[in-house]
Amino acid sequence: MTARLADIAAQAGVSEATVSRVLNGKPGVSTTTRESVLAALDLLGYERPVRLRQRSAGLVGLITPELLNPIFPAFAQIIGQALTRQGYTPVLATQTPGGSTEDELVEMLVERGVAGIIFASGLHADSTADMERYARLHGQGVPFVLINGYSEKVDAPFVSPDDRGAVRLAVTHLAALGHRRIGLAVGQQRYVPVQRKIEGFVASMGDVLGLSETESRSLVQHSLYTLEGGQAAATALIASGCTAIVCASDMMALGAIRAARQQGLSVPEDVSVVGYDDSPLIAFTDPPLTTIRQPVTAMSQAAVNALLEEIGGTPAPHSEFVFMPELVVRGSTAAGPTAQSAPVPAQRPSGSGRSSASRDVSDPTQT
Repeated sequence: MTARLADIAAQAGVSEATVSRVLNGKPGVSTTTRESVLAALDLLGYERPVRLRQRSAGLVGLITPELLNPIFPAFAQIIGQALTRQGYTPVLATQTPGGSTEDELVEMLVERGVAGIIFASGLHADSTADMERYARLHGQGVPFVLINGYSEKVDAPFVSPDDRGAVRLAVTHLAALGHRRIGLAVGQQRYVPVQRKIEGFVASMGDVLGLSETESRSLVQHSLYTLEGGQAAATALIASGCTAIVCASDMMALGAIRAARQQGLSVPEDVSVVGYDDSPLIAFTDPPLTTIRQPVTAMSQAAVNALLEEIGGTPAPHSEFVFMPELVVRGSTAAGPTAQSAPVPAQRPSGSGRSSASRDVSDPTQT
């Protein structure tokens, strides 16, 4: 018990005596301190004593497009913890290829009487999708909040990272290292986060490097938000002479590193690569990935707070809460090569086809 008390006390930032008072239900502990100790119990995986368990305030659904991209489990974990601390029971609903659609998941959650729903990178991010589905959900009296992908057609709170500002951070960093031909690997054009990343890329390439919009857009490759997608996009960008690549996800960035190595190039000596998200374990890749850290904790807490206000009858402003990402510099970026020593891909085997990085493919996993 002593070891457990010490663990809980360290996690909650209080004394072991305070932890003991909370666990034994003794008075003299503030509500804030008590909640901190109970949250520490949950985070460390300890079961709450029966007398301290509270009846669930209701179910809250969290819908994500998939879990293969580490950023979505990161959102799910923090949102789940925040909801649990407020007495709610989180229900994770994930779309899978050939499985349930977003609409089917929503119907399932509504049938189970959820108190509210949080959507992460859902159909709201697709500018071509029918937004009436959210109006219908609103008409059913179900509060909801949407993460990543703003639409003025949806009357609800939105939580987003500053995608334009994020790409500007990456471009400015690479330009400062001496890179002049910088590529952008993103998902499909119809998604709002993609549109914003491209806008930020075009603007920053113009402001920092003096490129025209046409020149900048020629350095954009659309692909899947996967390792294979990043590899395909990077192959095309390297072939066009890019010495640095900004990727719209960490998974794509790992694919870009693979593409460079397959062409006999080294990262970062020949090609610099920047990711996006700062997913768990990404600091331990080879090389450690320079990336844009999406403020997952702040965004998750803001989404939960907005939803609880909706549930409580005091709605948050139905607008967009925008959070600024952070550039985390690690080992995948370095000084750019001179014009005379720009990277030249190794000779490909005969018969290799043109990269399919820019083909229009279905990609529900936009971040």
